[in-house]
Amino acid sequence: MRLRKSTSSLGGKVSNLMQSHLDQLIDWIDQESAAQAKQLAERRQRSGDGGAERTGDTLLDMAVADMRPGLAGTTITSFVKRNRDIGLPPNRFRVGTPVMATGNGADVEIARGVVVGRDSQTLKVSLPFVPEGTRYRLDVQPDEITRKRQKEVLAGLPEAAGRLGHLKEVLLGSRPPESTGVTYENAKLNSSQLAAVQQCLSAKDISIIHGPPGTGKTTTVVELIKASVERGGKILATAPSNTAVDNLLEKLVSAGVNAVRLGHPARVDRSLVQHTLDARVSRDETMEIVKDMRRESEQCFRKAGRYTRSQPPRGAKQDMYKEGKRLRQDARLLEKTVVDWVLDRADVICATNSINIHLLTGRRFDLAVIDEACQCTEPSCWVPLQLADKLVLAGDHCQLPPTVVSARAAKQGFTVSLLERLVDLYGDQITTRLATQYRMHTQIMQFSSDHFYESGLTADESVADHLLHDLQDVSTATLTSTAVQFIDTAGADWDEEREEGSESRFNPSEAQLVLKKVKALVECGVTPSSIAVITPYAAQARYIRSLNEFHGIEIDTVDGFQGREKEVVIISCVRCNRDGEIGFLGDTRRMNVALTRARRKLIVIGDSATLGNNEFYSQLLRYFEQIDAYSSVWTET
Repeated sequence: MRLRKSTSSLGGKVSNLMQSHLDQLIDWIDQESAAQAKQLAERRQRSGDGGAERTGDTLLDMAVADMRPGLAGTTITSFVKRNRDIGLPPNRFRVGTPVMATGNGADVEIARGVVVGRDSQTLKVSLPFVPEGTRYRLDVQPDEITRKRQKEVLAGLPEAAGRLGHLKEVLLGSRPPESTGVTYENAKLNSSQLAAVQQCLSAKDISIIHGPPGTGKTTTVVELIKASVERGGKILATAPSNTAVDNLLEKLVSAGVNAVRLGHPARVDRSLVQHTLDARVSRDETMEIVKDMRRESEQCFRKAGRYTRSQPPRGAKQDMYKEGKRLRQDARLLEKTVVDWVLDRADVICATNSINIHLLTGRRFDLAVIDEACQCTEPSCWVPLQLADKLVLAGDHCQLPPTVVSARAAKQGFTVSLLERLVDLYGDQITTRLATQYRMHTQIMQFSSDHFYESGLTADESVADHLLHDLQDVSTATLTSTAVQFIDTAGADWDEEREEGSESRFNPSEAQLVLKKVKALVECGVTPSSIAVITPYAAQARYIRSLNEFHGIEIDTVDGFQGREKEVVIISCVRCNRDGEIGFLGDTRRMNVALTRARRKLIVIGDSATLGNNEFYSQLLRYFEQIDAYSSVWTET
């Protein structure tokens, strides 16, 4: 559902359209919740034959290897496979992921927690208490608390007044956005970055920074925040994931901005924990008094609990309980005073979009900035928005949209982000696209620039011609002296296969060729850690991992690698069939992501006979031919 510009003459029709849109957003949230619950139930019905682990959302036959105290009274529990020789299978457990622990194969919940660390052998989970048992099952959990917050905000919008009511009308298309002229200078920024910051500062309501791959979007966002702080503004900076928030926080801290990170410390990168609200509060000397008061409170409760009827004086037990409650209440009030003191002195508060707004009750921000705004659904953006006078969205709607489990909600429009909808609604009136990219060789960049960005991207001279053989210890060879290679597998009968127990596809022959190219790159001196292998299909990623012997290379899906980059990226397209079906590749934004991850070398492996039936891929194949990057698989065998 797309809202279009409306005039005031439409009156009640405008109001009805706005209400309809809000109702639709709430319905999509409910659909997504139901879809995730169904998905979880289906996973849990699978036995321990490995089927439950295939999706990456479940880990079976886990044991506790270590436990240590965590922050805020939690326990950091290290889970490993009971058979420690096999390590963890590929999975979707990331830092910040909500987790439910149960007895393996049982329906009885043991505890819920959050992932705080991981490696190939161990998953570290912050739990509220020490788990009992010897054998565990871990499942990724949906975040229903976040959904509840989103629905509460949306339900309250029809009655919203003041600044929120004004912004509501702008974002829902019944009131045009306003701006004023602002002069801004910054020698660190290129012309498009400077224009973006100037437009954001000039906007009274809403502004968008459109950041194609490698164009320094986050750098631009940081400079905007710095400029807003210098003008006396209080800023709320959010993003859809903990990783994205940490990335923004790291750059803000490096830029000398006084920023405080909200959220459980377990979900924050270890190097940034010192900037969390919890850490800032704990370092205040007043907290020693709070700790003493809480100790005294607990002593009162324990002493009251030891009294019997035979023990005088009368009423002493009740008095002791009252004293304990008073001390506990006083401790809470004193702690809140410290929290308010820390927040008052922060120029920027960083958090995920699912921020607990009750912690910020009574606070207003001059500006809310949402980074990676195209990766979050529209309802999530309304949560931080209600606290701010102005909104800036930063992202790229030409890359992958938010992940939505419900096929029905996705088809109806839930994958359309707020940023994308507003670009469609207001266009250049509120949007500035960054134009200079600092990642890719020109030939790697050019097709995406032409197809997705109206030929509007330019490679900075620092990267325009860089190649693998320019790196230290990398030899000069054909493989390292060109930027792009497409290997056509047409005619080789390298048919795709469907993974048992799932709909995901893999291509064994293509996987073998991928690893052959990895070996050739390593022999030329390219370090494995500089290489990534990406594919649209999780089954192909799993299959390549099972064959890989090169420690350090990253093997992932295109979706999982969004936002990342490597010196070398090898794309395995997988699809090879007589029907010309391309599945996930049909979303061209997925291929845009894939094509723009490499810095110096891009290798694409695919079947032109299958891909060429699609107009987008037909154009891509012609581009490979134009730049003399086309080769046949027969030259590789």
